[in-house]
Amino acid sequence: MADRKLVSRSKKVLFYGIPSTSVDTTTYVYKRMKGFTDVSTSKNSKEYTRQYVDELFEQTDVTGYSPSTSYGFDQYTGDAVHDDIVKITDEELVGNDAVRPLILVDLSAAGATGKTAPAIKRDYAVIPDSEGGSLDAYTYTGNFRAKGDKVKGTATTADDWQTITFEETTSE
Repeated sequence: MADRKLVSRSKKVLFYGIPSTSVDTTTYVYKRMKGFTDVSTSKNSKEYTRQYVDELFEQTDVTGYSPSTSYGFDQYTGDAVHDDIVKITDEELVGNDAVRPLILVDLSAAGATGKTAPAIKRDYAVIPDSEGGSLDAYTYTGNFRAKGDKVKGTATTADDWQTITFEETTSE
């Protein structure tokens, strides 16, 4: 059991895509999500359950997933991630205007170094829920709801994991 190690929550780091619009396309700058008090994922498995007439028990199969990640943060000024989520919330943006990519970087994974680590990218709809629920700091809560498939890749940093670039893993 000497090879077992507890994985610290701080070793799985989320990065949020801040849109950077040019004339023809939208690119993203991936910034570390700081000041968040909640970032927990629910898989929301879809099930197919049935009982056959010749059996005394039900059978269940997983037929799909609808992942969501709840979020909560204390708002800080000058934080680009907070500013973008607040804009989506305050301006009540809808459709593609409220979709952002998130990248989960696993700093505890085999092969992770000080500058690269395995990562998973997925687009999410930002679904605001509430704001101002604390007397200590102005807070925002909501959910990120999956808008597509996961994309596996590698994250690379040049500034100690404050921002990243993402390269998709190609399968041959």
